Amino acid sequence: MSGKRSSPPPSSNKKIIIYAIIGIVAVAGVSATFLAGGTPSGGQQSMSSSQADSIAKFKAQFCGPDPKANSNTYVAEKVLPSECQMPLSLSVDNDGRVWYVSTKQGILGSYSLADNKFAQYQVPQWPVRDNPIEFNMSWATKTDSKGNVWFTDNNELLWRFNTTSGTFDMFKTPATDPISFDFDSDGNIYLVGVRSKSLFFGDLSKMKPGTAEGFTEIKLPLDAFAGIDNFRISSGSVTVDRERNVVWTSVLAFQLKGVIYKYDVEKNQTSLYNLPQELTSPVGMTVDKDGNLWGTDHGTSIFFMLDPSDGKVTEYTTSVASPKIFGGTMPPSAYTLPYWIATAPDGRIWFNQHEGNKISVFDKNTKMLTEYWIPSQNKLWANCPDNASSCGIANALQMSVGPQGQVWFTEWSENKIGTVKTDAQVPFTVSIPNDEVTVKRGDSAEIKVNVNAQGAFNGSAVASGTFTLNGALGNSTGIFSEQNISIPANSSKQVSFVFTPAGDLAPGQYTLMLGAQNDEVSVLKAVRVDVV
Repeated sequence: MSGKRSSPPPSSNKKIIIYAIIGIVAVAGVSATFLAGGTPSGGQQSMSSSQADSIAKFKAQFCGPDPKANSNTYVAEKVLPSECQMPLSLSVDNDGRVWYVSTKQGILGSYSLADNKFAQYQVPQWPVRDNPIEFNMSWATKTDSKGNVWFTDNNELLWRFNTTSGTFDMFKTPATDPISFDFDSDGNIYLVGVRSKSLFFGDLSKMKPGTAEGFTEIKLPLDAFAGIDNFRISSGSVTVDRERNVVWTSVLAFQLKGVIYKYDVEKNQTSLYNLPQELTSPVGMTVDKDGNLWGTDHGTSIFFMLDPSDGKVTEYTTSVASPKIFGGTMPPSAYTLPYWIATAPDGRIWFNQHEGNKISVFDKNTKMLTEYWIPSQNKLWANCPDNASSCGIANALQMSVGPQGQVWFTEWSENKIGTVKTDAQVPFTVSIPNDEVTVKRGDSAEIKVNVNAQGAFNGSAVASGTFTLNGALGNSTGIFSEQNISIPANSSKQVSFVFTPAGDLAPGQYTLMLGAQNDEVSVLKAVRVDVV
């Protein structure tokens, strides 16, 4: 819950925020970046040289030149069959195919899990396909009950691909820069656009290809954003709770305000939930089996649960970003940026850490968070020291959970897709006998952490908390009795964590995440901390 937090300064790696949160003017932004400074004088030869340099820079930054299918114990990658695809949105269908959209080449691709084969279908209309330094954005792909594949196009379009006939239908949308959509129980569509602060309903029986017919606008009350420049206000995403016939959507003013809306379809009524002041970038959303809303804040390291019955928000945090991302350094602005989120058939909550370079799963029943390290890093997407051997991120911008629990994600700048090997067992577990503590400022609380190793474990203890926006403890302190942990197979070890809240920490409810990690995986247990 809310309290006085220590807030590190905004990340200096602005391009991640610009491309991932705003998602607009991407084409213009890239063109300006690579053509900045104008064309030097000297005739056609100089112009050609400048253009060639721009293309080379673009390919290095966005195309994943010479990609390799890296893997570790828990994550495996697949290199796409065509170069410079810039895959973004994806979805896993009922037939075991992973569908993804190439934002550069305008390709709808599929990967068969059974055959280990790719197929590619060219989208009929993709204007940037022939421009070497431009791309579209396609943030959402979903398959409907008939097996058709739907995906967004930032040119105010929504596409449908008929997997039986191999043909495309294009629908115009009233949403500006469509970013997210979902189906209701009848196959109708709810849609939001980055620059449209409304919810749109698409009646499938009335939608006609080539037109925007069949769409109606559902206005959202935006009084909570009074006084904020309209350009800073954008939609995050939408998700449909088909069991309860309600639609959830988020609206945000980055670094200023975050609001969640619940639209009751039968009552034609919208409810508003103001998020705590630190949650200003609610983007990904999913509903669990109990009707609670889970969301990510793509401006911090926080993910959260909203209880619709009373509006209470419970915050959790990822582990602190790995120094491997920054070449061994640890800048104060090291956020993990949880992004998109989905509920698996078993009820667990999956999400991608955009800048944390991990795919994560949270068990809401046990309050356990498991984080899997992505084995690719691009140094051009972080502020890397010149001599860094390990630095950067894979730009895992989207993820999807399939009907059999398959977890896949895209690596936008690496020309790859990846999967979590969900059948690979983590060789250690974490348990905490007392997962609720109360501590006064000026006092300390000791928390026992048990690490149980099924296989030999060599790693370290790890702690993070919601006391700051990036998971660090801030002015509070936390000390493990042992930082480096070695445990033989089939053995256990108990370590102590002594937590002392900062004197200026506001009274309130916070969450500590305590556990253990190695180079490939981390396991953390949530502990409720009441500071009085």
